[in-house]
Amino acid sequence: MRREMETRFYRLLPEGTVLCTLCPQACRLQEGERGRCRVRFRRGDKIYLSSYGQISALALDPMEKKPLYHFYPRAAILSVGTVGCNLQCDFCQNWEIAHGDAPTEYLSPEDLVELADKYRAQGNIGLAYTYSEPLIWYEYVYDTARLAREKGLKNVLVTNGYLNPEPLRELLPFIDAVNLDIKAWEDDFYRRRCEGRVGPVKKAAEIMAGKVHLEVTNLLIPGENDREEEIRELVRFLAGLDRRIPLHFSRYFPNYRLQLPPTPPVVLEKAYKIAKEELYYVYVGNISTVDGRMGYNRTNCPDCGQALVERTGFAARVTGVDNGRCGSCGREVDLVLPDEGG
Repeated sequence: MRREMETRFYRLLPEGTVLCTLCPQACRLQEGERGRCRVRFRRGDKIYLSSYGQISALALDPMEKKPLYHFYPRAAILSVGTVGCNLQCDFCQNWEIAHGDAPTEYLSPEDLVELADKYRAQGNIGLAYTYSEPLIWYEYVYDTARLAREKGLKNVLVTNGYLNPEPLRELLPFIDAVNLDIKAWEDDFYRRRCEGRVGPVKKAAEIMAGKVHLEVTNLLIPGENDREEEIRELVRFLAGLDRRIPLHFSRYFPNYRLQLPPTPPVVLEKAYKIAKEELYYVYVGNISTVDGRMGYNRTNCPDCGQALVERTGFAARVTGVDNGRCGSCGREVDLVLPDEGG
């Protein structure tokens, strides 16, 4: 079954084109044309979503895989994705569903929420909209997130943040946590490697901060976005929003259209040290050697250094928390934990 849905954010322009106002790509569509995302198309004077309910991937994942390290450590979350993306990143790690022709199956919002509810017995706390870019699936995410909230389930976005402010503000009241992928600090990188701009992503971060639990991922690509000053600018920006925002540096491996050598561990180690100058929580992902040697996956108390959460791969263990506070110095922990305190 395939269901098409009229979208919420568009307008007819005087010259006869229809402008999609969901994201900063601002696609102007003639009859039958599709936007850059591949899933929003014009029919008559309206824009429709062709992927409503069309699921390309569904799995019960650990929260740490998103990655979200400070939001319900140890929990599982039912993760769901569709096809398409509104950026064209040369280094896309999920290009088969973002830019390819992956098969999909229809699942209504009601059925997806019911499935998530059934998985509570396996530790599931909600739904994560991820894998491909969930914001181009806006209407489905919005409908599903509202139903999930009514059921007491959590809603998580793993997103590139390339969304206009109005739809983002309408969606956020139903979202509990976000991992925002800031791909680089400089506009030149976004234009060359992603066919986008960084400004809207920074604006999205500003809107999200303080309204949802926010963590940020930055994939470091050798010679592309790993200059020291660029890393410092990103860190200063996040620290200006909230020093408690966790920042995840991730190691690049060649994929899709960009075939460069993997990020050297020394680059990740340097980025970690730079970020720790201004942010309380910095992590290094996709590289087991650095994690194991330096403990870059561990959450420590910023005041006394007590280990609060230990991690091995995607497995987490809350060790140093007592009733929401550091078991050593009593500082309130910057973790979203179950009511029982972890």
